[in-house]
Amino acid sequence: VELVESGGGSVQPGDSLTLSCAASGLNVDSVAIGWFRQAPGTEPEAVSCIAADDSTYYPPSVKGRFTVSKDSAKNTVYLKMNSLKPEDAAVYRCAAEGTFCTAVARFYTHWGQGTQVTVSS
Repeated sequence: VELVESGGGSVQPGDSLTLSCAASGLNVDSVAIGWFRQAPGTEPEAVSCIAADDSTYYPPSVKGRFTVSKDSAKNTVYLKMNSLKPEDAAVYRCAAEGTFCTAVARFYTHWGQGTQVTVSS
């Protein structure tokens, strides 16, 4: 199993970014894919998840600004991030586990390497 993130970068507050998580060795329609972020000195924070049944999860900190989706044909999950704030800056990683979403990082068995998101003026 391999998960590869892309799409990170350096943006200004209020800008948008779309991250991609390309999967191989598993079918994104059969598992839950979570997005986590981690800033230096902090614990991983779940920012989104899309389950096998396409149900989604967002914490209050990103709800209404972030949208998770998947392209079955490309076996890829996306995280669209709008109205980015400086506090959104972190390394973003996607992860796969079971079929249902959970915000608990230790329940995820497969992880990507991450992509850096920087938000500053």
